[in-house]
Amino acid sequence: MSSPETQPMGGTPYAVVVGLEVHVQLKTNTKLFCRCPTTFGQPPNTQTCPVCLGLPGSLPVMNRHAFELSMKTALALNCTIPYFTKWDRKNYFYPDLPKGYQTSQFDLPMSEHGHLNIFSENDEFADKQIRILRAHLEEDAGKSMHDEAAGVADSRIDLNRTGTPLLEIVSEPDMRSAAEAKAYLQELRLILLYLGVSDCNMQEGSLRCDANVNLHIDTPAGTIATPIVEIKNMNSFRAVQRGIEFEVGRQYTLWQKDKQVLGDMPKQTRGWDEGAQVTRAQREKEESSDYRYFPCPDLVPVVVTDEEIQAMQQQIGTLPASLRKQLLDDHQLTAHTSAVIVNQGLGFADYFLALATAIDDSRLAGNWMQGEVLRILNEQEQTIQQFKLSAAELGELLKFIQSGDLDNSKAKDVFAVMIESGQSAADVMAELGIEKVDSSQLEELCQRLVDNNPKIVADVQSGNPKAVGALIGQARKENSNVDPGQVRQICLALIEKL
Repeated sequence: MSSPETQPMGGTPYAVVVGLEVHVQLKTNTKLFCRCPTTFGQPPNTQTCPVCLGLPGSLPVMNRHAFELSMKTALALNCTIPYFTKWDRKNYFYPDLPKGYQTSQFDLPMSEHGHLNIFSENDEFADKQIRILRAHLEEDAGKSMHDEAAGVADSRIDLNRTGTPLLEIVSEPDMRSAAEAKAYLQELRLILLYLGVSDCNMQEGSLRCDANVNLHIDTPAGTIATPIVEIKNMNSFRAVQRGIEFEVGRQYTLWQKDKQVLGDMPKQTRGWDEGAQVTRAQREKEESSDYRYFPCPDLVPVVVTDEEIQAMQQQIGTLPASLRKQLLDDHQLTAHTSAVIVNQGLGFADYFLALATAIDDSRLAGNWMQGEVLRILNEQEQTIQQFKLSAAELGELLKFIQSGDLDNSKAKDVFAVMIESGQSAADVMAELGIEKVDSSQLEELCQRLVDNNPKIVADVQSGNPKAVGALIGQARKENSNVDPGQVRQICLALIEKL
Protein backbone atom coordinates (compact mmCIF):
# COMPACT_ATOMS: atom_id res chain seq x y z
CA MET A 1 0.00 0.00 0.00
CA SER A 2 1.12 3.57 -0.74
CA SER A 3 1.60 5.90 2.17
CA PRO A 4 -0.83 8.86 2.42
CA GLU A 5 1.93 11.17 1.22
CA THR A 6 2.43 9.24 -2.03
CA GLN A 7 -1.03 8.25 -3.13
CA PRO A 8 -1.35 8.24 -6.97
CA MET A 9 -3.02 11.37 -8.29
CA GLY A 10 -5.53 11.96 -11.05
CA GLY A 11 -6.05 8.27 -11.77
CA THR A 12 -2.39 7.69 -12.66
CA PRO A 13 -0.60 4.57 -11.34
CA TYR A 14 2.08 6.70 -9.73
CA ALA A 15 2.58 9.71 -7.49
CA VAL A 16 4.93 12.55 -8.43
CA VAL A 17 7.36 13.54 -5.69
CA VAL A 18 9.14 16.90 -6.04
CA GLY A 19 11.49 18.85 -3.81
CA LEU A 20 13.07 22.17 -4.76
CA GLU A 21 16.42 23.77 -3.98
CA VAL A 22 16.22 27.52 -4.54
CA HIS A 23 19.26 29.79 -4.57
CA VAL A 24 18.48 33.43 -3.84
CA GLN A 25 21.05 36.18 -4.43
CA LEU A 26 20.74 38.58 -1.51
CA LYS A 27 20.48 42.31 -2.12
CA THR A 28 23.81 43.46 -0.71
CA ASN A 29 26.24 45.98 -2.14
CA THR A 30 29.25 43.77 -1.53
CA LYS A 31 30.09 40.07 -1.54
CA LEU A 32 29.74 37.66 1.35
CA PHE A 33 33.33 37.63 2.57
CA CYS A 34 34.98 40.63 0.91
CA ARG A 35 34.24 44.21 -0.17
CA CYS A 36 34.00 43.54 -3.92
CA PRO A 37 30.74 44.94 -5.41
CA THR A 38 27.93 42.67 -6.60
CA THR A 39 26.80 44.91 -9.50
CA PHE A 40 25.36 42.89 -12.39
CA GLY A 41 26.57 43.19 -15.97
CA GLN A 42 30.08 44.53 -15.41
CA PRO A 43 32.98 43.48 -17.71
CA PRO A 44 34.28 39.98 -16.86
CA ASN A 45 36.70 39.65 -13.95
CA THR A 46 36.54 43.34 -12.94
CA GLN A 47 34.92 42.70 -9.53
CA THR A 48 37.41 40.39 -7.86
CA CYS A 49 40.04 40.54 -5.14
CA PRO A 50 42.48 38.16 -3.38
CA VAL A 51 39.74 37.02 -0.98
CA CYS A 52 37.11 35.94 -3.52
CA LEU A 53 39.86 34.53 -5.78
CA GLY A 54 41.19 32.46 -2.89
CA LEU A 55 44.78 33.72 -3.19
CA PRO A 56 47.25 32.55 -0.51
CA GLY A 57 47.27 34.62 2.66
CA SER A 58 43.87 36.28 2.13
CA LEU A 59 41.30 35.98 4.93
CA PRO A 60 37.50 36.32 4.66
CA VAL A 61 35.30 38.52 6.87
CA MET A 62 31.54 37.85 6.98
CA ASN A 63 29.13 40.44 5.54
CA ARG A 64 26.83 41.02 8.52
CA HIS A 65 24.07 42.50 6.36
CA ALA A 66 23.89 39.32 4.29
CA PHE A 67 23.40 37.29 7.46
CA GLU A 68 20.65 39.66 8.64
CA LEU A 69 18.82 39.39 5.30
CA SER A 70 19.06 35.59 5.54
CA MET A 71 17.67 35.60 9.08
CA LYS A 72 14.81 37.89 8.05
CA THR A 73 13.90 35.53 5.21
CA ALA A 74 14.15 32.43 7.39
CA LEU A 75 11.82 33.94 9.98
CA ALA A 76 9.30 34.85 7.27
CA LEU A 77 9.43 31.19 6.20
CA ASN A 78 8.65 30.08 9.75
CA CYS A 79 12.10 28.59 10.25
CA THR A 80 13.86 28.08 13.58
CA ILE A 81 16.97 30.22 14.07
CA PRO A 82 19.65 28.40 16.11
CA TYR A 83 21.80 30.37 18.53
CA PHE A 84 24.98 28.89 17.05
CA THR A 85 25.89 28.31 13.40
CA LYS A 86 29.20 27.70 11.66
CA TRP A 87 30.79 27.78 8.21
CA ASP A 88 31.94 24.74 6.26
CA ARG A 89 34.01 24.12 3.17
CA LYS A 90 32.27 22.21 0.37
CA ASN A 91 35.06 20.75 -1.74
CA TYR A 92 34.75 20.18 -5.47
CA PHE A 93 36.75 21.11 -8.55
CA TYR A 94 35.14 23.18 -11.28
CA PRO A 95 36.84 25.77 -13.51
CA ASP A 96 34.59 28.52 -12.11
CA LEU A 97 35.51 27.74 -8.47
CA PRO A 98 38.98 29.27 -8.04
CA LYS A 99 39.48 28.20 -4.40
CA GLY A 100 38.63 24.55 -5.05
CA TYR A 101 35.91 24.79 -2.39
CA GLN A 102 32.75 26.75 -1.67
CA THR A 103 32.22 28.32 1.73
CA SER A 104 28.79 27.05 2.77
CA GLN A 105 27.00 25.47 5.75
CA PHE A 106 26.52 21.77 6.34
CA ASP A 107 25.44 20.26 9.66
CA LEU A 108 24.69 23.51 11.55
CA PRO A 109 22.81 25.79 9.13
CA MET A 110 21.65 29.25 10.12
CA SER A 111 17.97 28.16 9.96
CA GLU A 112 15.90 25.01 9.57
CA HIS A 113 12.45 23.36 9.84
CA GLY A 114 10.11 25.97 8.40
CA HIS A 115 7.13 25.90 6.04
CA LEU A 116 5.42 27.84 3.27
CA ASN A 117 1.76 27.65 2.23
CA ILE A 118 1.09 27.66 -1.51
CA PHE A 119 -1.96 29.29 -3.04
CA SER A 120 -4.15 28.27 -5.99
CA GLU A 121 -6.92 30.45 -7.42
CA ASN A 122 -8.92 27.40 -8.53
CA ASP A 123 -8.51 25.59 -5.18
CA GLU A 124 -6.55 22.81 -6.87
CA PHE A 125 -4.29 22.79 -3.81
CA ALA A 126 -5.81 25.45 -1.59
CA ASP A 127 -3.51 26.54 1.22
CA LYS A 128 -1.27 23.47 1.02
CA GLN A 129 1.71 23.55 3.35
CA ILE A 130 5.18 22.77 1.95
CA ARG A 131 7.80 22.00 4.60
CA ILE A 132 11.20 23.65 4.38
CA LEU A 133 14.11 21.53 5.52
CA ARG A 134 16.63 24.36 5.87
CA ALA A 135 17.77 27.73 4.58
CA HIS A 136 21.51 28.31 4.75
CA LEU A 137 23.92 30.99 3.62
CA GLU A 138 26.75 30.35 1.17
CA GLU A 139 28.91 32.04 -1.46
CA ASP A 140 28.28 31.78 -5.20
CA ALA A 141 30.71 30.35 -7.73
CA GLY A 142 31.83 32.06 -10.93
CA LYS A 143 30.34 31.65 -14.38
CA SER A 144 31.55 29.57 -17.32
CA MET A 145 30.90 31.31 -20.64
CA HIS A 146 30.77 28.88 -23.56
CA ASP A 147 31.37 30.18 -27.09
CA GLU A 148 29.35 27.94 -29.38
CA ALA A 149 28.01 30.48 -31.88
CA ALA A 150 31.40 31.61 -33.26
CA GLY A 151 32.45 28.09 -34.09
CA VAL A 152 35.58 27.94 -31.97
CA ALA A 153 33.75 26.26 -29.05
CA ASP A 154 36.07 27.60 -26.38
CA SER A 155 35.09 28.48 -22.79
CA ARG A 156 36.02 31.41 -20.62
CA ILE A 157 35.56 32.07 -16.92
CA ASP A 158 34.02 35.19 -15.40
CA LEU A 159 34.67 35.38 -11.65
CA ASN A 160 32.66 38.56 -10.97
CA ARG A 161 29.94 36.48 -9.34
CA THR A 162 32.35 34.49 -7.16
CA GLY A 163 31.63 35.17 -3.50
CA THR A 164 28.19 36.74 -4.05
CA PRO A 165 25.93 35.93 -1.05
CA LEU A 166 23.35 33.23 -1.71
CA LEU A 167 20.61 31.91 0.51
CA GLU A 168 19.84 28.30 -0.39
CA ILE A 169 16.28 27.33 0.56
CA VAL A 170 15.72 23.57 0.52
CA SER A 171 12.19 22.19 0.64
CA GLU A 172 11.08 18.78 1.73
CA PRO A 173 9.76 16.58 -1.15
CA ASP A 174 6.18 17.66 -0.44
CA MET A 175 5.07 18.81 -3.90
CA ARG A 176 2.98 16.38 -5.93
CA SER A 177 2.88 18.04 -9.34
CA ALA A 178 4.71 20.50 -11.55
CA ALA A 179 1.89 22.98 -10.91
CA GLU A 180 2.50 22.82 -7.16
CA ALA A 181 6.22 23.37 -7.71
CA LYS A 182 5.49 26.43 -9.82
CA ALA A 183 3.08 27.78 -7.20
CA TYR A 184 5.73 27.24 -4.49
CA LEU A 185 8.28 29.22 -6.49
CA GLN A 186 5.83 32.03 -7.21
CA GLU A 187 4.85 32.36 -3.55
CA LEU A 188 8.48 32.19 -2.41
CA ARG A 189 9.46 34.89 -4.90
CA LEU A 190 6.62 37.12 -3.67
CA ILE A 191 7.77 36.74 -0.07
CA LEU A 192 11.35 37.62 -1.02
CA LEU A 193 10.18 40.71 -2.91
CA TYR A 194 7.90 41.83 -0.07
CA LEU A 195 10.82 41.44 2.34
CA GLY A 196 13.11 43.41 0.01
CA VAL A 197 15.93 40.87 0.42
CA SER A 198 16.43 40.14 -3.31
CA ASP A 199 15.35 41.42 -6.72
CA CYS A 200 14.60 37.79 -7.72
CA ASN A 201 15.56 38.39 -11.36
CA MET A 202 15.86 34.91 -12.87
CA GLN A 203 17.34 36.29 -16.10
CA GLU A 204 20.25 37.75 -14.14
CA GLY A 205 20.65 34.68 -11.93
CA SER A 206 19.28 36.29 -8.76
CA LEU A 207 16.82 33.43 -8.35
CA ARG A 208 17.80 29.92 -9.43
CA CYS A 209 16.02 26.64 -8.90
CA ASP A 210 16.97 22.96 -9.08
CA ALA A 211 14.21 20.35 -8.88
CA ASN A 212 14.56 16.86 -7.43
CA VAL A 213 11.98 14.61 -9.08
CA ASN A 214 11.05 10.96 -8.80
CA LEU A 215 7.97 8.75 -8.97
CA HIS A 216 6.36 6.43 -6.46
CA ILE A 217 4.83 3.72 -8.66
CA ASP A 218 2.14 1.27 -7.57
CA THR A 219 3.03 -2.33 -8.45
CA PRO A 220 1.61 -5.70 -7.37
CA ALA A 221 4.59 -6.01 -5.03
CA GLY A 222 3.92 -2.61 -3.46
CA THR A 223 5.08 0.96 -4.07
CA ILE A 224 8.45 1.34 -5.76
CA ALA A 225 10.34 4.64 -5.95
CA THR A 226 12.33 5.54 -9.05
CA PRO A 227 15.83 7.03 -8.55
CA ILE A 228 15.83 10.77 -7.82
CA VAL A 229 16.76 13.01 -10.75
CA GLU A 230 17.99 16.56 -10.14
CA ILE A 231 17.04 18.99 -12.93
CA LYS A 232 19.24 22.05 -13.47
CA ASN A 233 19.41 24.99 -15.92
CA MET A 234 15.78 26.09 -15.55
CA ASN A 235 15.65 29.86 -15.96
CA SER A 236 11.94 30.65 -15.59
CA PHE A 237 8.89 29.44 -13.70
CA ARG A 238 7.52 28.04 -16.94
CA ALA A 239 10.79 26.17 -17.53
CA VAL A 240 10.56 24.66 -14.04
CA GLN A 241 7.03 23.44 -14.70
CA ARG A 242 7.84 22.06 -18.14
CA GLY A 243 11.08 20.47 -16.95
CA ILE A 244 9.30 18.59 -14.17
CA GLU A 245 6.45 17.54 -16.47
CA PHE A 246 8.90 16.19 -19.05
CA GLU A 247 10.93 14.36 -16.42
CA VAL A 248 7.82 12.73 -14.97
CA GLY A 249 6.87 11.42 -18.40
CA ARG A 250 10.44 10.30 -19.16
CA GLN A 251 10.79 8.38 -15.91
CA TYR A 252 7.43 6.62 -16.27
CA THR A 253 8.09 5.73 -19.92
CA LEU A 254 11.47 4.30 -18.92
CA TRP A 255 9.86 2.34 -16.10
CA GLN A 256 7.29 0.84 -18.47
CA LYS A 257 10.04 -0.09 -20.93
CA ASP A 258 12.50 -1.72 -18.55
CA LYS A 259 11.62 -1.80 -14.86
CA GLN A 260 14.79 -3.61 -13.84
CA VAL A 261 17.15 -1.11 -15.52
CA LEU A 262 15.45 1.88 -13.91
CA GLY A 263 15.58 0.26 -10.50
CA ASP A 264 19.34 -0.24 -10.75
CA MET A 265 20.13 3.29 -11.96
CA PRO A 266 21.91 5.70 -9.59
CA LYS A 267 20.66 9.18 -8.78
CA GLN A 268 21.30 11.48 -11.72
CA THR A 269 21.71 15.18 -12.56
CA ARG A 270 20.08 16.27 -15.81
CA GLY A 271 20.00 19.67 -17.51
CA TRP A 272 16.89 21.27 -19.00
CA ASP A 273 17.23 22.07 -22.72
CA GLU A 274 14.82 24.95 -23.28
CA GLY A 275 15.08 24.77 -27.06
CA ALA A 276 14.38 21.06 -27.34
CA GLN A 277 12.06 21.01 -24.29
CA VAL A 278 13.80 17.92 -22.87
CA THR A 279 16.14 17.05 -20.01
CA ARG A 280 19.59 15.70 -20.90
CA ALA A 281 21.90 13.60 -18.75
CA GLN A 282 24.87 15.49 -17.25
CA ARG A 283 26.37 13.29 -14.51
CA GLU A 284 25.58 11.01 -11.62
CA LYS A 285 24.21 12.97 -8.67
CA GLU A 286 26.69 13.56 -5.86
CA GLU A 287 26.05 12.67 -2.23
CA SER A 288 27.09 14.96 0.64
CA SER A 289 30.04 12.65 1.38
CA ASP A 290 31.46 13.40 -2.07
CA TYR A 291 32.03 17.02 -1.07
CA ARG A 292 34.20 16.19 1.98
CA TYR A 293 32.70 18.91 4.15
CA PHE A 294 34.77 20.19 7.06
CA PRO A 295 34.55 23.34 9.24
CA CYS A 296 36.09 26.43 7.64
CA PRO A 297 39.23 27.33 9.64
CA ASP A 298 39.21 30.96 8.48
CA LEU A 299 35.76 31.99 9.79
CA VAL A 300 34.48 32.09 13.34
CA PRO A 301 31.00 30.68 14.12
CA VAL A 302 28.04 33.07 14.31
CA VAL A 303 26.19 33.44 17.61
CA VAL A 304 22.65 34.86 17.60
CA THR A 305 20.69 36.10 20.63
CA ASP A 306 16.95 36.09 21.36
CA GLU A 307 16.98 39.90 21.23
CA GLU A 308 18.42 39.86 17.71
CA ILE A 309 15.84 37.33 16.54
CA GLN A 310 12.97 39.34 18.00
CA ALA A 311 14.27 42.58 16.49
CA MET A 312 14.48 40.95 13.06
CA GLN A 313 11.00 39.45 13.45
CA GLN A 314 9.59 42.95 13.93
CA GLN A 315 11.09 44.08 10.60
CA ILE A 316 9.20 41.53 8.50
CA GLY A 317 6.01 43.52 7.95
CA THR A 318 3.09 42.42 5.74
CA LEU A 319 3.52 39.17 3.81
CA PRO A 320 1.58 38.03 0.71
CA ALA A 321 -0.51 35.36 2.48
CA SER A 322 -1.87 37.73 5.14
CA LEU A 323 -2.50 40.46 2.55
CA ARG A 324 -4.33 38.00 0.30
CA LYS A 325 -6.52 36.94 3.22
CA GLN A 326 -7.27 40.59 4.02
CA LEU A 327 -8.40 41.26 0.45
CA LEU A 328 -10.57 38.14 0.39
CA ASP A 329 -12.14 38.49 3.83
CA ASP A 330 -12.25 42.22 4.57
CA HIS A 331 -12.69 43.58 1.02
CA GLN A 332 -14.70 40.68 -0.47
CA LEU A 333 -12.59 40.53 -3.62
CA THR A 334 -12.49 37.42 -5.81
CA ALA A 335 -9.54 35.05 -5.55
CA HIS A 336 -8.37 36.18 -8.99
CA THR A 337 -8.51 39.91 -8.24
CA SER A 338 -6.79 39.37 -4.88
CA ALA A 339 -4.02 37.38 -6.55
CA VAL A 340 -3.49 40.02 -9.25
CA ILE A 341 -3.17 42.80 -6.67
CA VAL A 342 -0.89 40.84 -4.32
CA ASN A 343 1.31 39.61 -7.18
CA GLN A 344 2.14 43.18 -8.23
CA GLY A 345 3.90 43.86 -4.94
CA LEU A 346 3.31 45.67 -1.69
CA GLY A 347 3.28 49.15 -3.25
CA PHE A 348 0.50 48.17 -5.64
CA ALA A 349 -1.50 46.67 -2.78
CA ASP A 350 -1.03 49.82 -0.66
CA TYR A 351 -2.32 51.94 -3.58
CA PHE A 352 -5.39 49.69 -3.86
CA LEU A 353 -6.12 49.96 -0.13
CA ALA A 354 -5.87 53.76 -0.30
CA LEU A 355 -8.16 53.84 -3.35
CA ALA A 356 -10.72 51.48 -1.83
CA THR A 357 -10.82 53.64 1.31
CA ALA A 358 -11.20 56.85 -0.73
CA ILE A 359 -14.26 55.62 -2.64
CA ASP A 360 -15.58 53.09 -0.09
CA ASP A 361 -15.97 50.47 -2.83
CA SER A 362 -13.38 47.69 -2.88
CA ARG A 363 -14.74 45.91 -5.92
CA LEU A 364 -14.79 48.99 -8.14
CA ALA A 365 -11.28 49.85 -6.95
CA GLY A 366 -10.11 46.28 -7.60
CA ASN A 367 -11.58 46.21 -11.10
CA TRP A 368 -9.82 49.44 -12.04
CA MET A 369 -6.54 48.41 -10.45
CA GLN A 370 -6.34 45.12 -12.32
CA GLY A 371 -7.74 46.70 -15.48
CA GLU A 372 -6.85 50.25 -16.49
CA VAL A 373 -4.14 50.95 -13.92
CA LEU A 374 -2.22 47.75 -14.59
CA ARG A 375 -2.62 48.24 -18.35
CA ILE A 376 -0.99 51.69 -18.19
CA LEU A 377 1.82 50.44 -15.96
CA ASN A 378 2.57 47.59 -18.38
CA GLU A 379 2.39 49.81 -21.47
CA GLN A 380 4.68 52.43 -19.98
CA GLU A 381 6.89 49.87 -18.18
CA GLN A 382 6.37 51.64 -14.87
CA THR A 383 5.93 50.66 -11.27
CA ILE A 384 3.01 51.91 -9.18
CA GLN A 385 5.45 54.35 -7.54
CA GLN A 386 5.85 56.02 -10.96
CA PHE A 387 2.11 56.12 -11.73
CA LYS A 388 0.99 59.66 -12.59
CA LEU A 389 -2.22 59.67 -10.56
CA SER A 390 -2.45 59.48 -6.81
CA ALA A 391 -5.07 57.26 -5.20
CA ALA A 392 -7.05 60.40 -4.31
CA GLU A 393 -7.00 61.65 -7.93
CA LEU A 394 -8.12 58.31 -9.34
CA GLY A 395 -10.69 58.11 -6.56
CA GLU A 396 -12.21 61.42 -7.76
CA LEU A 397 -12.80 59.84 -11.18
CA LEU A 398 -14.34 56.68 -9.75
CA LYS A 399 -16.71 58.73 -7.59
CA PHE A 400 -18.21 60.14 -10.79
CA ILE A 401 -18.97 56.54 -11.84
CA GLN A 402 -20.54 55.86 -8.46
CA SER A 403 -22.77 58.95 -8.72
CA GLY A 404 -23.90 58.05 -12.25
CA ASP A 405 -22.26 61.12 -13.82
CA LEU A 406 -20.00 58.82 -15.88
CA ASP A 407 -20.50 55.42 -17.42
CA ASN A 408 -17.52 53.08 -17.46
CA SER A 409 -16.74 53.69 -21.12
CA LYS A 410 -16.57 57.47 -20.78
CA ALA A 411 -14.66 57.12 -17.53
CA LYS A 412 -11.92 55.33 -19.48
CA ASP A 413 -11.80 58.24 -21.93
CA VAL A 414 -11.45 60.70 -19.05
CA PHE A 415 -8.81 58.47 -17.45
CA ALA A 416 -6.72 58.49 -20.63
CA VAL A 417 -6.73 62.30 -20.75
CA MET A 418 -5.89 62.51 -17.03
CA ILE A 419 -2.85 60.29 -17.59
CA GLU A 420 -1.75 62.37 -20.57
CA SER A 421 -2.37 65.86 -19.19
CA GLY A 422 -2.28 65.50 -15.41
CA GLN A 423 -5.62 67.32 -15.12
CA SER A 424 -8.28 66.45 -12.57
CA ALA A 425 -11.29 64.35 -13.50
CA ALA A 426 -13.63 67.33 -13.16
CA ASP A 427 -11.49 69.51 -15.42
CA VAL A 428 -11.25 66.82 -18.10
CA MET A 429 -15.00 66.23 -18.03
CA ALA A 430 -15.64 69.96 -18.45
CA GLU A 431 -13.14 70.13 -21.30
CA LEU A 432 -14.76 67.17 -23.09
CA GLY A 433 -18.27 68.49 -22.48
CA ILE A 434 -19.29 65.48 -20.41
CA GLU A 435 -22.23 66.06 -18.11
CA LYS A 436 -24.88 63.95 -16.49
CA VAL A 437 -28.11 63.58 -18.42
CA ASP A 438 -31.22 64.40 -16.38
CA SER A 439 -33.41 61.32 -15.79
CA SER A 440 -36.51 62.97 -17.21
CA GLN A 441 -34.59 63.92 -20.37
CA LEU A 442 -33.39 60.35 -20.72
CA GLU A 443 -36.92 58.96 -20.28
CA GLU A 444 -38.24 61.38 -22.91
CA LEU A 445 -35.46 60.43 -25.37
CA CYS A 446 -36.07 56.70 -24.93
CA GLN A 447 -39.86 57.11 -25.37
CA ARG A 448 -39.30 59.00 -28.64
CA LEU A 449 -36.92 56.34 -29.93
CA VAL A 450 -39.40 53.55 -29.15
CA ASP A 451 -42.24 55.44 -30.83
CA ASN A 452 -40.19 56.18 -33.98
CA ASN A 453 -38.79 52.67 -34.51
CA PRO A 454 -41.67 50.17 -34.73
CA LYS A 455 -39.55 47.60 -36.64
CA ILE A 456 -36.92 47.48 -33.89
CA VAL A 457 -39.68 47.23 -31.29
CA ALA A 458 -41.23 44.31 -33.22
CA ASP A 459 -37.85 42.55 -33.35
CA VAL A 460 -37.45 42.87 -29.59
CA GLN A 461 -41.01 41.66 -28.99
CA SER A 462 -40.39 38.63 -31.21
CA GLY A 463 -37.62 37.44 -28.91
CA ASN A 464 -34.53 39.33 -30.05
CA PRO A 465 -33.56 41.66 -27.16
CA LYS A 466 -30.22 42.42 -28.85
CA ALA A 467 -32.11 44.47 -31.42
CA VAL A 468 -32.40 47.23 -28.79
CA GLY A 469 -28.75 47.99 -29.54
CA ALA A 470 -29.88 50.01 -32.53
CA LEU A 471 -31.88 52.28 -30.22
CA ILE A 472 -28.81 52.74 -28.00
CA GLY A 473 -26.81 53.81 -31.05
CA GLN A 474 -29.41 56.39 -32.01
CA ALA A 475 -29.53 57.69 -28.43
CA ARG A 476 -25.76 58.22 -28.34
CA LYS A 477 -25.88 60.08 -31.65
CA GLU A 478 -28.44 62.50 -30.23
CA ASN A 479 -26.65 62.90 -26.90
CA SER A 480 -23.16 61.50 -26.42
CA ASN A 481 -23.51 61.82 -22.64
CA VAL A 482 -26.20 59.17 -22.23
CA ASP A 483 -25.39 55.99 -20.35
CA PRO A 484 -25.85 53.03 -22.75
CA GLY A 485 -26.80 50.74 -19.89
CA GLN A 486 -29.56 53.04 -18.72
CA VAL A 487 -30.84 53.49 -22.27
CA ARG A 488 -31.05 49.72 -22.73
CA GLN A 489 -32.88 49.26 -19.43
CA ILE A 490 -35.42 52.04 -20.07
CA CYS A 491 -36.13 51.06 -23.69
CA LEU A 492 -36.68 47.38 -22.81
CA ALA A 493 -39.04 48.41 -20.01
CA LEU A 494 -41.02 50.67 -22.37
CA ILE A 495 -41.27 47.96 -25.03
CA GLU A 496 -42.43 45.42 -22.44
CA LYS A 497 -45.38 47.70 -21.57
CA LEU A 498 -46.60 47.84 -25.21
